[in-house]
Amino acid sequence: MTGAAPSIWAALAGGFAGTLVLTTALRAAAELKLTRIDIPFLLGTALTADRTRAKASGYVLHFAAGQVFALGYYALFLALDRSGWMLGAMFGMGHGMFAGTALVNILLPVVHPRMGTPLTSAPNTAMLEPPGFLMLNYGLATPAVSLTAHIAYGALVGGFTAVAA
Repeated sequence: MTGAAPSIWAALAGGFAGTLVLTTALRAAAELKLTRIDIPFLLGTALTADRTRAKASGYVLHFAAGQVFALGYYALFLALDRSGWMLGAMFGMGHGMFAGTALVNILLPVVHPRMGTPLTSAPNTAMLEPPGFLMLNYGLATPAVSLTAHIAYGALVGGFTAVAA
């Protein structure tokens, strides 16, 4: 990316498109019984126990998070003075690894009132089981599906940003 700086609007558009692809891929994988992960439900149940409202608010939260991550990618592209789908895909791989490890196992359980942990006792029935390392508690294919979807997200953010530069 020599010359013009990438556009923040392109990064946000890429973040929206990337989140749409990521969310759709995870939903399709769930429908195909490859995984039981439902990120909008996971996020939404942090706000409400009502399952329908949790799903709706979770989609809003997930798309908002997609925009925040797109801004993070944008800042990295500026700092590196380069962008592109390949660099974005590499960021997406790191993003996916972070989401499958630290985010869902360390950060989210601290703030999520309805998520179980390995320390949850039997009388305390949680609305959600703990995801486990790489979210393996949601199915053996979950890490591969989630990582692939996050790589696609990153590639889209990087691609949109490179085209605009």
